[in-house]
Amino acid sequence: MSNASLICDLARQFYDLGWVTGTGGGICIRDGDHVLIAPSGVQKERMTPDQMFTFSVDGQLLDRPLDPALRPSECTALFMTAIRLRDAGAVIHSHSMHAMIASLLFEREFVISEIEMIKGIEGMSFHDRLVVPIIENTAHECDLAASLEAAIRAYPQTKAVLVRRHGVYVWGRDWVSAKTHAECYDYLFRAAAEMRRLGVSDASFSSQPTDAYARR
Repeated sequence: MSNASLICDLARQFYDLGWVTGTGGGICIRDGDHVLIAPSGVQKERMTPDQMFTFSVDGQLLDRPLDPALRPSECTALFMTAIRLRDAGAVIHSHSMHAMIASLLFEREFVISEIEMIKGIEGMSFHDRLVVPIIENTAHECDLAASLEAAIRAYPQTKAVLVRRHGVYVWGRDWVSAKTHAECYDYLFRAAAEMRRLGVSDASFSSQPTDAYARR
């Protein structure tokens, strides 16, 4: 399957999960020095391979769809930031309700530990404290790039950044890793919200900065 077809296939799966509804969200997959990116403002579950844009890893547009009405994803600058700083092979932008709610439950960082699905995040184990930085939303997606870059630099171990009242950016070394991370993070966001709702005590919840984690 080509990467263009794969993006379409993944988008349909993510649509069913509620991650890319209402034309929101986005996906990119890197292939060597080229990055394939889904278009902006389209029904993500109905995308076709001929609608993809191709960029160089330094952000130069190399190829575009024949349809002049199509525009590159509003997430493009943020995708490129994760690729540049983390050598990501794929980046997923999800508008998951669980991610959005999680961004409201914590002040500066989403923190959770001793939940089995933490082990699905590369480099993490059951007893580790999983920390995801939270940045503030902006009126325009592209204006998030500087905040995203600052968060990635401050939290070198994270594979995701939450955007308050918005969603989450997740990446991995390839599309399989990024998809796995996105699924595990989404589970953990939902778990945290449900634990709060049910009054389940979890000492790992904290809104305080964890400088030790950022220095790892």
